[in-house]
Amino acid sequence: YCCKKHIRVVAAHDNVVEHTPGEKERVFKWQKRKTRNSSIKTGNNECSLIFVEPLQWMTTVEEGVGVLEGKLYCVGCNARLGYFNWSGIQCSCGSWITPAFQLQQGRLQISKVLIPLIWPQFG
Repeated sequence: YCCKKHIRVVAAHDNVVEHTPGEKERVFKWQKRKTRNSSIKTGNNECSLIFVEPLQWMTTVEEGVGVLEGKLYCVGCNARLGYFNWSGIQCSCGSWITPAFQLQQGRLQISKVLIPLIWPQFG
C-alpha cells in the first residue's frame, strides 16, 4: 500500500491486521432517529478501512507520549492517511479493532510491485 500523493510505501500486506466483519457490534453504532418519511437503510458490511500493526513511520504515535488517539500522516508529503486509537475503532463493517491503526483505502494506492525490504546478499 502506497500514499496516493507521494507514492511512498506505507504498509505491506504482511502488516495488515485481519478481522471478521462484525454483525452484533453494529447495534453500538450511533444512528439518527428516523422521521416518518425516511426509509429504513440496510447496513453495508464492506470494510472501507485497512487496519495495520503500528509501523515505524507513524511518528504521531511515537511523539505523543500518553496520547491515546490521533491522525496518521505520510512522512514524505504530510498527507493524512488515517487515524489511530489505542482504545479501539469500529470498522465500517461493524467489527471493533483494539488497538487500532487504520488507513483509509481512498488515500492509498495498492501496489502490485514487490519491493524487497531487505536486499539479498550474495557471496
